[in-house]
This record gives sequence, C-alpha cells and structure tokens, in this order.
Amino acid sequence: MGRGTLLGFAAYGIWGLFPLYFDALRPAGPWEILANRILWTLLFCVVVLLVVRDFAWVRPLLRRPKLLAGTAVAAILIAVNWVVYVAAVTSGNTSEAALGYFLNPLVTVALGVVVLRERLRVLQWVAVGIGVAAGVYLGVSGGRVPWVALTLAVSFALYGLTKKKVGVSLDAVHGLTVETVVLAPVAVVLLLVVGSQSDLQFGHHGAWHTSLLVLSGVVTALPLLCFAAAARRIPLVTVGLIQFVTPVMQLLCAVLLLHEHMPAERWIGFGIVWVALLVLTVDSLVSMRGARAARRDALPVDDCPR
Repeated sequence: MGRGTLLGFAAYGIWGLFPLYFDALRPAGPWEILANRILWTLLFCVVVLLVVRDFAWVRPLLRRPKLLAGTAVAAILIAVNWVVYVAAVTSGNTSEAALGYFLNPLVTVALGVVVLRERLRVLQWVAVGIGVAAGVYLGVSGGRVPWVALTLAVSFALYGLTKKKVGVSLDAVHGLTVETVVLAPVAVVLLLVVGSQSDLQFGHHGAWHTSLLVLSGVVTALPLLCFAAAARRIPLVTVGLIQFVTPVMQLLCAVLLLHEHMPAERWIGFGIVWVALLVLTVDSLVSMRGARAARRDALPVDDCPR
C-alpha cells in the first residue's frame, strides 16, 4: 500500500513537471516534439522488452484483430492529447492545459453515463453539473470556447475508456509498445514534413537540447510504468485523489515559473471546477466507506475474529 502510494505520487509528480520539460524543448515545434516522443518511447520500450526477454505476448496479440484495432484507436487518442498539450505549453497556455486535467475526472464520469450506461449517484450528478457550468462560464467570460482544455480532457478520458474496454489484456509496457508502433510511421512522416520546411531543430541547439529530445522516450514511459504499478497496489479512489497532484503542479508551474498571465475570470473558472472536484471527491470517499461497511456486514459470523 505504501509503495503503491509512493509510485502514484511519482507518476503524477512527473506529469506535473511536464510544462517545464516541454518548455525547455523550444524552439522545437509541437509536431517535431510529438514525433521525437513517439520514436524514442518506442525505442525505450523495445530495449526494456529485450532486456527482460518479453516477446511471448506478440504472437497471441496478432491473432486478436479487435484488440489491435482498439489499441490503434487508443494510440490516435493519446497522440492527439500529446500534441495539443505540447502546443499549449510551448505557446504559453499551460494554465489552460492544467484546466483540461482538472476537468478530466468530470468528463470521465460523464462518459460513463453516455457510453457505459452507468448510473450516477446524486453527488456525481451535482459535480458534473457544476463542471458544465464552469465550462460555460469560461467560454462566455473569455469570449471563446476553451478548446485546449476541452480537447485535453475529452481525449484523455476517451483514451482511458478505450484502454478500459480493450486494453486490459496488455500491461503498461506492452500497451505503450503497440501504441508507439502504430504511431511510428506517422512520426517519421512528421519529421520528413518538418525537415522539408527547414524547421527541424534536432541537433541544432547544443547537446543539452538534443539530449532532452532523446530523453522524451524515458520521460514518457517512466510515469506510465509507475502509474501501472501503483494502480495494482492501491484502491481506485486513492488513485483518483492523487491525480489532482498533476494539474495543481501544472498550474503552479504556469503561474510561478513560466510567468503566464492568469486573468481574473480564469481564476473564477478554476474555482468553480475545484468545487466540482471537491463534490466528486466527497462522493468517492462516502462510496468507499459505504462499500467497506457493506463488506463488514456481509461477513459470516463464524469468520469474525474472536
């Protein structure tokens, strides 16, 4: 339990520092960063699999076209999420990206209703309603729809839904390997296009910048592996609470370190979203406590400790 909690904080802490990492990759553009991230992550996964000699899962996977198709969909969704996030950070919109990850739990709950036909509890409905109100307020007060935040929230929620439905047979390394294999041809094309426009930055800004681009594979894979290990050790409610570490750190990076301007209406919008998340957190804790009580009540008398 303790190790799982530490791994969870490690995963979400690394994700929370992503704004500083991707900001350091400028002047490389989001498409070049995305391509590097895909290719170096694929190389990292292949090296890990070679070290542990873990390729027995590949042949059975090739005989499951539905699983392959679902993993390909997941790959497209995570690629959309990656490029939009990098574009937001490198263009000075990290705070809106953070808003997207604050909205993500609410979008995930809403998808459960729409796609999985799940029944929401009263507090969950209240949280989703407040989240919708926050989105409407931010759109009206800012004079535009917060597309960056909504795209990040929806793409990551859909990615999680897809992984839940088709990806349970693959662990973190296997799933990430297949996803990057699917995306590798796209990454190569992106590098060719960027290079044809004489805008390729790899190797043109010193060893430190080049090293950061190369390390994007490790930086991408490491928190995913930590998260997968944490999810196996701690309750889902605990994971849900720890996940707020990421957008909080992203927001702090945006305001304190990257010196982004936060207009008053955006602070108010964040406040409304935080109220929704507080309601959702209370509901999760109450539900967990109720489930524990139900299990205790169902325990046979003969099995009670004496």
